[in-house]
Formats: sequence, structure tokens, C-alpha cells
Amino acid sequence: MSQPKIGIHNNLPQFVLLVVANLFVGSMVGIERTVLPLLGEEQFGLASTSAALSFIISFGFSKAIINYFAGGIADKYGRKKVLVVGWVVGLFVPVLIIFAHAWWVIVLANVLLGINQGLAWSMTVNMKIDLSKANQRGTAVGLNEFAGYSGVAIMAAVSGYVASTYSLRPEPFYIGLAIGVIGLLLALIVKDTEGHLKVQMAESREEKNSLSAKRVFFKTTWQDRNLSTASFAGMATNLKDGMAWGLFPLYFTTVGLSVTQIGTVVAIYPAAWGIFQLFTGAFSDKVGRKKLIIYGMWLQAAALWFILAVESYPLWIAGAVLLGIGTAMVYPTLQAAISDVAAPGWRASSMGVYRFWRDAGYAFGAILAGVIADFMGVAWAIGLVALMPFIAGLLARFRLEETLKNEDEK
Repeated sequence: MSQPKIGIHNNLPQFVLLVVANLFVGSMVGIERTVLPLLGEEQFGLASTSAALSFIISFGFSKAIINYFAGGIADKYGRKKVLVVGWVVGLFVPVLIIFAHAWWVIVLANVLLGINQGLAWSMTVNMKIDLSKANQRGTAVGLNEFAGYSGVAIMAAVSGYVASTYSLRPEPFYIGLAIGVIGLLLALIVKDTEGHLKVQMAESREEKNSLSAKRVFFKTTWQDRNLSTASFAGMATNLKDGMAWGLFPLYFTTVGLSVTQIGTVVAIYPAAWGIFQLFTGAFSDKVGRKKLIIYGMWLQAAALWFILAVESYPLWIAGAVLLGIGTAMVYPTLQAAISDVAAPGWRASSMGVYRFWRDAGYAFGAILAGVIADFMGVAWAIGLVALMPFIAGLLARFRLEETLKNEDEK
């Protein structure tokens, strides 16, 4: 049997299939983006913002924990098995939401959604990196995130339209059932990348191609300045996104937008995030990771403050676009930076630790935003949360080294 070849072009059919697969992974989240915050208030009568955002907290923590273990499990048992399990779990999410009689069932559904996303999204990105050359990692991650957040955007808009045409529940979640079935079928079709990973490990000049889970956690969390700075930037990015997920529908309701208009603004943000990752990931392969990370973090903060400062629908759309561009600048670039530093043998584990901290940001953002909103109002919560990506940009400016190396440096 011939040795697998590394490179996107050498594995194009498999790579494209993984891109399509992640479109459906993102679509599972997109179903909820517009509908669930409104569902908490209108159908379950949740008056407290903190209570209404509890579904994001459960999603964020479950996804973060699963991300941490998914990398190690994938390194041990293979990517495809983990991907299939992720989709089996995902099938239960829309069913629970459709038949939920109490808010705790919605919270439970989002625990399962976090597991689905932690397993399925992690595997699609790791499998693409397995197939790619070192100087294609930004491109690979960019395409993966483009597909995923395009799915988020499309379904955020579709679910908003369906909810305004019919009702908040159950109609939007019938679409979720179809997404789950298609996602599972794609997971069964895709081939594992174990052979490609072995080739990369053999070619790696890293002395230690394997590290213990404890050592990888310490290196990625604080011991390695590049890995730890990237992890904090990822957490700040998703802390901002957890806030936006929960508070944007509530904020735009208070300024008088309709459900359809809210769905449009909520969808445009991840749409810009997804589309621009087509370019930012590949751009980081050419110009490096550091500048995109610094200015992307600062643009996220500036976009949130801009949204609070303006008072018209077109300008809110513009703010959502800017927020998406800022997020697109850092999202694939941070993951590419992690894969630059980590050796192939512990790369998925390190990526798992990074994604643990990054996606814990969803929960931290929902907690922080909910508490501030309850005591000071939604606008104050948005403005104060924006400080986190700004601070992360400062840390990247002074602590992060350029991780992209020339071929002759590797």
C-alpha cells in the first residue's frame, strides 16, 4: 500500500468532503442563534438575563470539556470514530428542544450540543490539518471555519425567518433533525486521516513527538508563551461571542427591531466571520500569524463599541460585519499558530486544550454578560465585555512571537 501524500491538492476530494461536513456542524448551532434567547423569554417566561443565558453556559462548558478530551481520544483511537460519535449525540438536540416542557430540558439539549460541537468540529479541523502541509495550515483552518460559520449564519437567518413565519418552536428545529441525519451520513462516508498523521510524525524534526496529557495542558495553558497567549486570545474571542449570542437578540429587541431584522443582524455577524476566513487563514500563511491576531482582537472590541454608539439598522449591520471581520482575522490564525508550535504527535491534544479554553469563553461570556445585564443593563454588558478582546490584543502585541516559520527553518 502506497504512503499517503501530504497536501491539500493531493487530498482534494477528502478535503472538500470535510469542508462540507463542517458546514452541517455549524448549522446545528445556527438553528439556535436567533430563536433560543427569545424562546426563553416568550415561552418559558424567564425574566432574569442570567437565567435566559443558562443554555449558553451549559453549551460552553460541555463543549470546552469535550474539546479537552477529544484531542487525546482522537490521538489514541482515530479521528473518524470521534466524528461519528459526535453526530450520534447531535441527533438528540433538536428532539429535546421540540418536546421540552421545562427550561432545564433546553439546558440539557445544549449540553448535548456542546458535546456534538466539541467532537465533530474538533475532528473536522484536525483532519484537515492532517491532510495539509505546514504552510497550508492557515488555509485549511480558514476553509474549515468558513464552512462552519457559514452554516451558523445561514441557519441563524433561516431559523429567524421560519420563527417569524410560523412560531419559535417547533418548526425551526425540524430543520435541525434533517441537519443531524445528513451530518451523520457525511461522518460515515469520510475516510480517517491516521495514515497522513503517521507520515507527518515521521517527517517531524521535533525530538518529543509524544507528551503526556498533563504536560500538554501545562504547556498550552501557561508554560509556552505562544500557546498560552493564543489560548487566552481564543477565550476572549468566544467570551465576546457568548455575550453576542445571548444579548444581541435582547438588545436589538429593546431598540425596536423585528424578529426578522434581528435574525438578519445576528446572521450577518457569523456570515462575515465565515466568509472572510476564506482569506484570513490563507493570508496568515503568507504574512504570519501575529499581526492578524493583534489587530483582529482590537477590531472585535471596536466593533462592539461601534454597535452601541450608533442608532440605525444599516449601521448595526455595518457593526455586525466589522465584528465578523475581526473574529475572522483571529479564528483560523490562532488555530494555525497552535499547529505551528505543537508537534504532530501531541498537536490534536494541544489543539484540544486550546479549544477547551477558547470554548470555555462561551460560558464565561454568558455568565459575565448575564450578571452585568441584570445589574447594569444589556448595553453596559456589551460594552464591558468588549474590554476582554482589547486586553487579549495587548497581550498578543507584547507576548506572542511569530509562529510561522520558513521552510528552511523547520
